[in-house]
Amino acid sequence: MRLVCKKPISLIAIAFAGTFLFSSCQKEEWAPLDEVLNGSGERGNNSSTGNGSSAILLVIDEESIDNGNPPNNFSERDVNDQIATVGQRSTLRYFQSNVGKSINLYTGEVGDEGWHALKSIPNSWKAAGPTSNGSQNFLKAGPGLGGGNDDREVLLDKIPNVTPLRATGLKMLIGQTVLAVVYDSDISINYGPLNGNLQGANLGMVALKVEQVTKRTNGSSGSLPVVKVKILSVESVKGLPLKLFSNAPVPRSSSEPFDINPPATAAAVQLTTAP
Repeated sequence: MRLVCKKPISLIAIAFAGTFLFSSCQKEEWAPLDEVLNGSGERGNNSSTGNGSSAILLVIDEESIDNGNPPNNFSERDVNDQIATVGQRSTLRYFQSNVGKSINLYTGEVGDEGWHALKSIPNSWKAAGPTSNGSQNFLKAGPGLGGGNDDREVLLDKIPNVTPLRATGLKMLIGQTVLAVVYDSDISINYGPLNGNLQGANLGMVALKVEQVTKRTNGSSGSLPVVKVKILSVESVKGLPLKLFSNAPVPRSSSEPFDINPPATAAAVQLTTAP
């Protein structure tokens, strides 16, 4: 705290020094530093937009968010299961109703991961419309990206560099805001070269801030970490610059590396603008 003095009342000359005497002083409380500054060193606010600077584009499948899944045991309505369809982009009902709440999510198994990073965007997505930005066209379910009048999924197969996230990649996301399209089934991954099949029905979208990543101790030998997330507003996060997780670790195969333990430290996340 500091002293704020409002009324100087006298100036007394003293032989050895001059001293100001003040009256009518009052205490002014200062907020603790961790309330004034957020994790990035910028002034914080009460908005639910994570780090407030950008959002990382991910895709999440049923291994992490689905009705009946532990540890949350969401209902069908909680996760839009009753309206799941190709190109669904509504916010999942539970996540829309619980902005600001922190929950734990499981993230799948080695070889059957629940969280995936998009590290590159095909030129075909950029040409699909309705915008000139391929990532935004995916989020808007543009023609061939979940929408349109003809083949609604023609641009969603064999997408290069769809990268399943294991323990190290998840650890790197701590403190980051993610915007994800959620799938009603598994996202299929092929290795050598790495690519993913993003066809299939969608539950909708979620926005999350990754708060903590810890080893899962109640699953199988291949269970990936538990991720603690803060639920954010999809509509607010959609207004942030969209980024790609460009240095997400690339698995060599469906079983290697057997990366289930979050490291004590991990490389800093590197983000590139989502084209």
